[in-house]
Amino acid sequence: MEHIVVLTGAGMSAESGLRTFRDADGLWEGHDVMSVASPEGWHRDRDLVLQFYNERRRQLLSVQPNNGHLSLVKLEQHYKVSIITQNVDDLHERAGSNTVVHLHGELTKVRSTADPTYVVEWREDLNRGNLCPKGHQLRPHIVWFGEAVPMMEQAAIITSEADLVLIIGTSLQVYPAAGLLAYAPTQTPVIYIDPNPATNYELEHRTDLKILEGTAANVLPQVVRELLNK
Repeated sequence: MEHIVVLTGAGMSAESGLRTFRDADGLWEGHDVMSVASPEGWHRDRDLVLQFYNERRRQLLSVQPNNGHLSLVKLEQHYKVSIITQNVDDLHERAGSNTVVHLHGELTKVRSTADPTYVVEWREDLNRGNLCPKGHQLRPHIVWFGEAVPMMEQAAIITSEADLVLIIGTSLQVYPAAGLLAYAPTQTPVIYIDPNPATNYELEHRTDLKILEGTAANVLPQVVRELLNK
């Protein structure tokens, strides 16, 4: 069975009403990213960080998957589909996708500050005093700047097995995620969908690259229809 690997970024969820990563000015929903997305920010002002992610979680629970998310689910009817996302939302899962790897963590989960293997589902506000069974404060299950990306190795293995790569809604500038394409076999076709497509070293050296300008919700349904008609 043909294996389609999908790499998604903030543009995938933009039309659902989410900005899942920092804007061009270095702010994330009005906050300096280092104040809310770094271990230093957590130690400096824990209440600010908790409030920030509580607001993001509430916002996430108020929106729905868009046509882009729903289109990827249709691919699973005929192909093996693996989604590797830089987004921390759960819109892929809520749309119905079954194999989703989150490189940067998940907003609907929390983990222990002392035991990173203790990870639980969490859809309400996270506050001071919410502790793991061993008595340690829980924190957002988000990969902050300066932290390792634990799912990167699995994502690289998945990408190395791709028969087709779809890149959707990402600038391909944030590493290590931006380097994932290097793991795909050189002959693997790549389709890149974004309103403002960017390039990086890996993209420039692909021999079978198709760039489509437009949003995920508008362009991806047509791409999926063409793949299903093959």
